[in-house]
Amino acid sequence: MRTRDVCVWLVPAVLSVGLVRAEEAHPAQEADAAHAGERVVARFQDNGAVLCNPGMGWVLHYYDNVPANYGSRLPPSDTVDDFPGLAVVYLRIPWSYLEPEEGRFCWSVLDTPAQRWIAKGKQIALRISCSESWTRYATPEWVEKAGAKGFNFRPGAGVLDDGPYWEPDYNDPVFLEKLDRFLAALADRYDGNPDVAWIDVGSFGVWGEGHTFASTRIRYSAETVIRHIDLHRKHFSRTLLAANDDYVMTEDGEKAIAHARDAGLTLRDDSIMVQPRPNSYFHAAMAQDFWPRRPVILESEHYGPSRDRGAWEDGSLYVRAMFEYHASYASIHWWPREFLDECRPLIDRMNRRLGYRLVPLEVSYPARLSRTAPLALTYSWCNEGAAPCYGGGHPAVTLKDAQGGIVAVCVDQQADVRELPVREVELKGPAAKEPVDEDLPPPPTVTWKAAFCLPFQLQPGDYEVFLSVGSKTGSPVVALPLDGDDGGRRYRVGRITIVE
Repeated sequence: MRTRDVCVWLVPAVLSVGLVRAEEAHPAQEADAAHAGERVVARFQDNGAVLCNPGMGWVLHYYDNVPANYGSRLPPSDTVDDFPGLAVVYLRIPWSYLEPEEGRFCWSVLDTPAQRWIAKGKQIALRISCSESWTRYATPEWVEKAGAKGFNFRPGAGVLDDGPYWEPDYNDPVFLEKLDRFLAALADRYDGNPDVAWIDVGSFGVWGEGHTFASTRIRYSAETVIRHIDLHRKHFSRTLLAANDDYVMTEDGEKAIAHARDAGLTLRDDSIMVQPRPNSYFHAAMAQDFWPRRPVILESEHYGPSRDRGAWEDGSLYVRAMFEYHASYASIHWWPREFLDECRPLIDRMNRRLGYRLVPLEVSYPARLSRTAPLALTYSWCNEGAAPCYGGGHPAVTLKDAQGGIVAVCVDQQADVRELPVREVELKGPAAKEPVDEDLPPPPTVTWKAAFCLPFQLQPGDYEVFLSVGSKTGSPVVALPLDGDDGGRRYRVGRITIVE
């Protein structure tokens, strides 16, 4: 357990702890304490709720390998609200759909589905590809006509003169010039947009996946990949960019991965459970260089084919990968309702650990306090999730009167939940048989102490005490797995009596 003393009172505070009387209950309750020096000790239990928090959750593939997958069966009014933990809608679409003629853009391809979910408080993520195995021109045909060099190919056969699909030479200067202008236009709309969770560097490789295995099979160098990474970085400076683990399939690919890491990109793994054990996934070790600083994204294989070839098993490998990669996001890579119907136990299981899950274990404060004295608080926290809370947040204590009015808000600005560590998980890989989420050791616990200055206008009386996590000014942001929510992500801890 790590302890750090934090004081937000103007002078050093002395914590006077007398008789501690507490009831362990669910939700947390405090014992009646009528005498000065008594403290309320509230203990909490995780209530198992599905949390919809910033920077984590399930990712619905609306456009995928072909635009009809997997959102085409959803009526425009259906935003799959019944899918627990849905956070991001993934729009993966060829460049040719967005710029069918040079300088003429069709942004409605993205904005139409995006607005359905943005209206529900969700975000989107983008991948714009330049090579596909189902349409000849993922890169717009006008780019080739402008003089960009490329290759005809057939999946599984590589470059063929009569191949039905066309892939650009990823080093061609005409191609790169046109791509540069397109990315500038894309960034003008989406860089720094709070509705965008991340943008993949999708301009290199078939399906935007960072390899040419299913297209020309031309082996490019790491320098080519780095050129595409840096072209995205040139235009997207305020939105998270994602690198693909399959960059390692290029020549000296580890160099490209290292560049992505050092340049501030995050990692996504396409795809988990394409093959059966022991080849279900390969790059959990690679993720160790990314997850301590940025949210890792997992994309499973298309659920149906993975299930049918026996690679999916019961889905436990997805759980293992979630822990070993310390994933913040996991994909719904199939028709969403079919996936939900067939995999509900797995989804519920992953929702208990996907991303971060902040739990206050114990909160202690005076049962009775002079309104001119500091409110001395001690609380212990842990993160039960697989990943850090990258956006951070500050604990806050709110006092409310009998009518629910806020009479005091005290923010512990020196404490940041970003610092809550996650449990260490041994990288056993997909060959391991035992479930990784059973018999896990408890996560590390951090204890903070604070002493808050109460507002001068606070009157004597009895007040309800609430705990929240959010901004430096006390706005709640992070949902906690606790009962007693006031409807605004503040959670009841107990009562306090304020006296003259």
